[in-house]
Amino acid sequence: MIELLVISRLLEYPDTALWQHQQELCEATATGGALNAQQAAQLHHFISVFCQQEVLDAQANYSELFDRGRATSLLLFEHVHGESRDRGQAMVNLMNQYQQAGMEIGSRELPDHLPLYLEYLSQCNEPMARSGLQDVAPILALLSARLKQRESDYAVLFDALLSLSESDVAVERVSQQIAGEVRDDTPQALDAVWEEEQVKFVADAGCGESEISRHQHRFAGAVAPQYLNIGGQ
Repeated sequence: MIELLVISRLLEYPDTALWQHQQELCEATATGGALNAQQAAQLHHFISVFCQQEVLDAQANYSELFDRGRATSLLLFEHVHGESRDRGQAMVNLMNQYQQAGMEIGSRELPDHLPLYLEYLSQCNEPMARSGLQDVAPILALLSARLKQRESDYAVLFDALLSLSESDVAVERVSQQIAGEVRDDTPQALDAVWEEEQVKFVADAGCGESEISRHQHRFAGAVAPQYLNIGGQ
């Protein structure tokens, strides 16, 4: 599905090439056929409005949205495994999928980066691509809900992906679940995370366990986004 490649490109860090190939992206959206007319028009509108920005402004907005905190991270396994050891094995498994499909990635690229995953799916046949989207549909719904909370136009891209997946994930339920979630990208939240990292460092150096426990209890759940139980979906 060419739409997956278009959305993959739109979810990458913006560079001047995106502006240079704006017309090609719009044409691919119009001729793809996997989205209905309204969805294709929404994607076309996103591209047009996005490219009205200055490149530096778009880059700053992107970093502010996707690189601050974890709630809107484009690293898929961040929303499932967090920092657990399971994440490493999941990375290896996904890398094997890419290699079996003949897709090589750079040493600095993380296999669970959503744009890269979408590029991989765009090379698959349609049933496989839809199945791959369904595998991550709960994450897509979570990101869509959080982006809508932040009134970001990027939410349109995730709604399009959910439509392409033909998943039955309950988007409204996800929105209700995160309604009271504390944002993790505010200065106060980022300071709290920094403090916690400092305490972990001190703990590794041999600080008293009781003091560490009190500090971690203070911040537990305060700024951490919800994680998904994919197996329970």
